[in-house]
Amino acid sequence: MTSASARLSAADSADPGPNYKWIALSNTTLGMLIATINSSIVLIALPDIFKGIGLNPLESGNTSYLLWMMMGFLVVTAVLVVSFGRLGDMFGRARMYNMGFAIFTISSIFLAITWFDGSEAAIWLIAWRIIQGVGGAFLMANSSAILTDAFPAHQRGLAMGINGVAAISGSFLGLLVGGVLAPIQWHYIFLVSVPFGVIGTVWAYLKLRDTGVRKKAKMDWWGNLTFAVGLVSILVGITYGIQPYGSSDMGWGNPWVLAAIIGGVVVLGVFVYIETKVDSPLFELSLFRNRSFAFGNAANLMGSIGRGGLQFILIIWLQGIWLPQHGFDYSRTPLWAGIYMLPMTVGFLLSAPLSGALSDRLGAKWFTTSGMLITAATFGALIALPVDFAYGMFALILLINGIGQGLFSSPNRALVMNSLPATSRGSGAGMMTTFQNASMVLSIGLFFSLMIAGLSAHLPTAMFDGLTAGGMPDASAQGIAQLPTVAILFAAFLGYNPIAQVGGDALHGLPQAGIDHLTGLEFFPHLISDPFSDGLSAAFTFALVCCVLGAVFSFFTDGRGKETATGSADGDEAHESVGAELAAVAAFASGEAPSELIDEPVRR
Repeated sequence: MTSASARLSAADSADPGPNYKWIALSNTTLGMLIATINSSIVLIALPDIFKGIGLNPLESGNTSYLLWMMMGFLVVTAVLVVSFGRLGDMFGRARMYNMGFAIFTISSIFLAITWFDGSEAAIWLIAWRIIQGVGGAFLMANSSAILTDAFPAHQRGLAMGINGVAAISGSFLGLLVGGVLAPIQWHYIFLVSVPFGVIGTVWAYLKLRDTGVRKKAKMDWWGNLTFAVGLVSILVGITYGIQPYGSSDMGWGNPWVLAAIIGGVVVLGVFVYIETKVDSPLFELSLFRNRSFAFGNAANLMGSIGRGGLQFILIIWLQGIWLPQHGFDYSRTPLWAGIYMLPMTVGFLLSAPLSGALSDRLGAKWFTTSGMLITAATFGALIALPVDFAYGMFALILLINGIGQGLFSSPNRALVMNSLPATSRGSGAGMMTTFQNASMVLSIGLFFSLMIAGLSAHLPTAMFDGLTAGGMPDASAQGIAQLPTVAILFAAFLGYNPIAQVGGDALHGLPQAGIDHLTGLEFFPHLISDPFSDGLSAAFTFALVCCVLGAVFSFFTDGRGKETATGSADGDEAHESVGAELAAVAAFASGEAPSELIDEPVRR
């Protein structure tokens, strides 16, 4: 061993102090926050981004840019997070996490300085978003493992709850931050992450230590290759499956899409076979013999599929229909959609830390099961809600939905992580995050497909009847009515005025009063309401079924993840109060003696 590596090993193995866990929690929370903010900030800023680079995302040749701008980050994190968790187990979780922070920050800088236009700019942005996803995968794969190493089992639910709050609230904060900054200057949505990234990178490098058990092993190259190829193939197939193909509204009949999905499934089958033969597998399939790990991940998978596309559907509902119906101009709908979705974030913020802390004492099963059932019930309530709803009822449903998600999320994550042996925490966390991120992409594809299927049954007829009643000639109205449903859906998702976008030359021959009527705030929302209701019912029914399955899987977990790490049992540890520990952290950070502000007896 070289002197440099010896020093590094000595630094890692040194006792970081009793208050290190709070440093680890604060840094990983910052990492998860900026990672999830950047996963959603682009969604709300897409109209301004495409306007800034001079591309119309609704033109057929540009739809791929739109999809990859939205989903590239998710695809990359889903594919790489297990491999990076494995690297953390082998070479140190804090090191891999530090690398992720640095990659994330550098990519944010290059995204912010985009200086050219057109398709070249779109490709540049997509490429750096993918690199940003690489950094995000390092952060996501190792943050849970760092927290599990740092916190005793009786406090992991609280730690996971706080970290989970950052992750979920970041996805909604991204909508608000993007809605505020993008109209001013779209570059700012990437620039805003840079100072936090620099601070987080330096802070992580100086303060984080590898306190867990490190496992020496060879990298499973064939497993990595087959897993990446198989999963990328499936996710790319899903991404292109929601694009039009030939005369069809969707691409599920496209031979390339079918080949990608079927081929990906076959390659993943080869991957599973490889994992049973190698000494140090990427996916430790033996972990699934643990009931809490297996059923906990199955519940997380179902829950993620059920709620993964919810944000997209709510954005379309608000931006394309409800907000224009209530007097909001289309240019203002992206920001206000984020604001009106805040009750869901509030519900999650209220329940996630509390459920995480209580599950440490009472067990996770009843929190995760009831959380999934509550979430399922809210999908039923959304189905019953009229398209032109009263906002008070809508906000209440979103609040309860957020509470249900919070009740499930933190206890489920702590349950799964507690069930892992210390040498497999990075790999296990990566597997959990892979299921979650891959199911998000799958959910988006399924939700969009169900929405398109529901809309395409009645939208063309409703569009034709509405346009002709508004004075448009039959031939022109027929041409617009036969446009791919996905174009109308994307227009609503982007906060564009759909009729103004797809009307084109057909509007030019009409009197100004007719144009004003067809492109106004009332025409399209009323036109699409009934067909949209059919799509909503199909998508939310699917989500409800997934959440019920998630509740069933949660019920069959052990309830408490059994600590399988070596070392003393938690029952033999001194249980210090959170208040006393936080007071000690303040003293530790200032270099002083332990605080005398709180003097509580140590409880066992």
